[in-house]
Amino acid sequence: MSRFDIELLFIFDEIYKSRNVTRAAENLGLPQSTVSIGLGKLRTHFGDRLFARTSKGMEPTPRAQNAVQDVRAAIAAWQHALADQPVFDPAASTREFAICMTDISEIVLLPTLLNHLQQIGPRITLDVSKIATDTPARLEGGEVDLAVGFMPHLESGFYQQKLFDQHFVCLVASSHPRIRDTITVAEFLAEGHIEVKSSGTGHSIVEKVLAAAGVQRRIVLKLPSFLGVSRIVAETEYIVTVPYRYALQMRDHEAFHILPLPVALPSFSVKQHWHERYHEDASNRWLRQTMAQLFGAGDGTALPFE
Repeated sequence: MSRFDIELLFIFDEIYKSRNVTRAAENLGLPQSTVSIGLGKLRTHFGDRLFARTSKGMEPTPRAQNAVQDVRAAIAAWQHALADQPVFDPAASTREFAICMTDISEIVLLPTLLNHLQQIGPRITLDVSKIATDTPARLEGGEVDLAVGFMPHLESGFYQQKLFDQHFVCLVASSHPRIRDTITVAEFLAEGHIEVKSSGTGHSIVEKVLAAAGVQRRIVLKLPSFLGVSRIVAETEYIVTVPYRYALQMRDHEAFHILPLPVALPSFSVKQHWHERYHEDASNRWLRQTMAQLFGAGDGTALPFE
């Protein structure tokens, strides 16, 4: 038989237990004809009668006796594969989760996430790397469990869930000689600016919108990440445009003012992304739910990426 019907295993096991084709059909909820046909297929497959009529009923042959434990093991394995996924237990887990995120997320999200894990999953570890061009492939391949950031160019096969919205603000040193509590468009354009080129963030919006509006900033420094931006701003006369949550996180550590931008910029959504292969995985689902619980806003419905 080139294809084996799993139902035949159940027929074999039930006949073995009941020693009767009619009773086996009743116990399985199948027509007797189906069980009889199934027994015929089993006999062909095994090259043996398997069950012979006796005064005590359908007694198994030695071939059937030798096969019954393997048949039951196969049934058990099949049932286990179809059973509900086990619930992920963070308290007992030693799982390592791989997460791609931006440097802003490292600053804004990681401390809260780590403190939460210390309480409910103290043996869970995180392997954090930067969002990059190969992040979608790593999500698909299972090297990365989750990506958190601004990823507008994913293709189908991925899920996304909004965690929160971000808008932009301007940072200037508290001791800035020309700018105090507000900043005008003229002042904004007159000052030297820091530009951050970090990938996986909504910062590309800044450059595109300003360029479309004909706003030409005087860039004096380009940085690959946000990690040193607040310190540089606090100790120079340069200004920078950053997401609001980053500004809030750093304001107690550096001396700067958070000012509304004099140029209108759209907000953007920070989302978590994962591949459909792991959508039903218990541990991946737990991680996503934890992120949504800690950082989510609104209904946060998970949607396939179209």
